[in-house]
Amino acid sequence: MNKIIKKISQAVQVLLLAPIKLPGKALNIIKYVAVGLGILEAVTRKEVNPDEVGTDELSS
Repeated sequence: MNKIIKKISQAVQVLLLAPIKLPGKALNIIKYVAVGLGILEAVTRKEVNPDEVGTDELSS
């Protein structure tokens, strides 16, 4: 599940950083999705053992 959340989060970051014009409401929705995914990622990381998190960050 962490991998899926991380991939979706990366895709949202690309959308936010891309030099494309989006309607204001769409941009706000994407920002809220990015915040929600960040919170979800932080919560799921806390559930995993600290040893596993350290090795996961090194392998990325």
